[in-house]
Amino acid sequence: MSRIEEKLADLGITLPAAAAPVANYLPSVRTGNLVVVSGQLCLGPDGKLAPAHIGKLGAGVSPEAGREAARLCAINLLAQLKAAVGDLDLVVRCVRLGGFINASPDFAQLAQVMNGASDLMVEALGEAGRHARSTIGVAELPLDAAVEVEGMFEVR
Repeated sequence: MSRIEEKLADLGITLPAAAAPVANYLPSVRTGNLVVVSGQLCLGPDGKLAPAHIGKLGAGVSPEAGREAARLCAINLLAQLKAAVGDLDLVVRCVRLGGFINASPDFAQLAQVMNGASDLMVEALGEAGRHARSTIGVAELPLDAAVEVEGMFEVR
């Protein structure tokens, strides 16, 4: 078990199997020392969306549930990253996260929701988990998920 997976285990997190793509794209692409991971939904350990993570923030999904959904997305990003490189200890840093929040037009807490993913990266990777970030509200996400997060990582 890698040092990062041990840290995750201390947080009560076991990485799930990396989800297979559901359309014509790759789950990740490596170019040189960068790995770009496709957007991950807030699927739980069972591979399903919890009812609390379906729908729009500001219209049925609470900010707290949104933060937890973003955290699950980050866990799924790490699972894809492990599948891509084999060992999370090869991660040099999280370079960037992009967050998509399924939100009603008047929902103004996008950044706070995305902190669920950002905080998990720092918890898992320490200072190497600090990253650049974009967060946007969107009208709809696949499966009516509350949150989707994509990432870019530098690896050895």
